[in-house]
Amino acid sequence: MAPERHKTIDEDAVLDAARDCVIAVGWRRTTLTDVARRAGISRMSIYRKWQDMTKLMSDVMAREWSSLAGMHALAPSDPAVITPGTVSTAVLDVAAAVRDNLLFQKVVEVDPELLLPYILRRRGRAQNSLLAVLELALKTGQEAGGIRPGDPRVIARTILTAMQGYVFSGTTMTDSLAPHELCAQYQELIERYLTP
Repeated sequence: MAPERHKTIDEDAVLDAARDCVIAVGWRRTTLTDVARRAGISRMSIYRKWQDMTKLMSDVMAREWSSLAGMHALAPSDPAVITPGTVSTAVLDVAAAVRDNLLFQKVVEVDPELLLPYILRRRGRAQNSLLAVLELALKTGQEAGGIRPGDPRVIARTILTAMQGYVFSGTTMTDSLAPHELCAQYQELIERYLTP
């Protein structure tokens, strides 16, 4: 039998365990030992790949929110399908999926400082992946004539900036509005911005 240092670990199982721990008690109260116990592996196996919870949580969040990127609707075989309406619907679907995600809700509720670097200092992997899909869709839509002209990089970043405000601050703006009213206005904002 090979020594444990030569065994490969199931990274998805570790990420699943970390996600479950954070949803249960929050990021600050979760240790690598807790994650190892839940994943059924030794603590040293985790330390070889992730030296601390910050690095592990970065991988958890990247996987979690990249998998939510329901932007697959923006990669149809027919470029003419990419219109201001389809783009705004896809963006709203992604925003709703993030806001409704249990991990996101727990982090916002008990460990919001974990998200600050991705809002104030740098983009994360999920944001970059979303930008790449959106930029390509916008470029394809522009070539088909359904999306207004302009640098697709700038347009995609503008949409993502607005989306982040909608995701993080949406609940603070619905105190006297029904949530669907703000959603409808955000969708209209994107559609008008993209209309040729």
